[in-house]
Amino acid sequence: MTQTSVILALVVVTALAFDFTNGFHDTANAMATSIATKALKPKTAVALSGLLNLVGAFLSVQVALTVTNAVVKIQNSNGTPKEALTANGGEALLMIILAGLVGGIVWNLLTWLLGLPSSSSHALFGGLIGATVAGLGWAGVNWNGDGSKLDGVVGKVLLPAIMSPVIAGVVAAAGTWIIFKMAAGIALRHAERGFKWGQIGSASLVSLAHGTNDAQKTMGVITLALIAAGEWSDTKSIPLWVKVACALAIALGTYLGGWRIIRTLGKGLVDIVPAQGMAAQSASAAVILASSHLGFALSTTHVATGSVLGSGVGRPAAEVRWRVAGRMVLAWLITLPAAGLVGALTWWIGDLVGGLAGALVVVALLIVSATAMWLRSRRIRVDHSNVNDDWDAVAPPPAETRLPAAAAS
Repeated sequence: MTQTSVILALVVVTALAFDFTNGFHDTANAMATSIATKALKPKTAVALSGLLNLVGAFLSVQVALTVTNAVVKIQNSNGTPKEALTANGGEALLMIILAGLVGGIVWNLLTWLLGLPSSSSHALFGGLIGATVAGLGWAGVNWNGDGSKLDGVVGKVLLPAIMSPVIAGVVAAAGTWIIFKMAAGIALRHAERGFKWGQIGSASLVSLAHGTNDAQKTMGVITLALIAAGEWSDTKSIPLWVKVACALAIALGTYLGGWRIIRTLGKGLVDIVPAQGMAAQSASAAVILASSHLGFALSTTHVATGSVLGSGVGRPAAEVRWRVAGRMVLAWLITLPAAGLVGALTWWIGDLVGGLAGALVVVALLIVSATAMWLRSRRIRVDHSNVNDDWDAVAPPPAETRLPAAAAS
């Protein structure tokens, strides 16, 4: 086994770890409102979402091989890596990918610990941007594309990040208002039963779309690494084992459930009733599918959060917890730079040590930081047994060990 093949193996394992965190971090996007309204039991909801993410991961790989082209210039238009990065078995490119993945994973775990919904896509892109800037300079980032269309970091990441939650919120607010007007004369028990079934259907659609969209990122990253290391040459297809591994990783992460984020999205923003839940999930599904059809990249987290907020605005006399929403927006604003900083620092450490030893040090640091955050999370446990408790019901730890307010979610 050569040094390059060991580094490649580390990249593949780290990419699957990111895919796993992507799954449990984003479970809330599809299932938080269904769990909050008791349309589905918590474990049933995450099992259904995991299954649909698994199926969705096999439905499309259309943009997998060029997914990183939106933000960084490490690939040619056909998906092959830049020639300057393929020397020595592609070790330069592998280190950039590894550092970028670490940036994405660390940010996913930190926001999970704090119970803050944030975009896994933006975390990955931020990590890759930071690692690319550290390795290739600012010119290695695709900021605006060639100017002929919406492209690059601005067109593919920043603008959708601003527009998607606003559009989803408006659609959900209008839908919620209309639903409450139409259901005013219907017996409550009949209306709630129908809305709960509607929630299950719309949540399932969001889960399917999530698996289709998000698994492609990891498939593309792994295949790019394989091509750079000389282990794969077909730029028009993804190895079957990569598809299966990525599908299983995101499905398993989804099944385990990011309970802390589910709690925030389902209980922390608004007190959701079935009509709101159906409106929010339907708005999310509509915006996600419409954007996919038009070719716009967006964050399912931003869409889902905007939809939940919109459903609170549209419901008469509903209370929206704007302070919780403000913390979420702050997390969104700093996702790219924070993940980018971790990606850049990780690349610097790996490059300073050099070669296989550098890659091993990077992975070791990731394991240490992930373990530390997991141990921290045990101080305030949130799981299927208490995810639906009243927002202030989970008791805080002693003052000397207390996390920021958002960590109670």
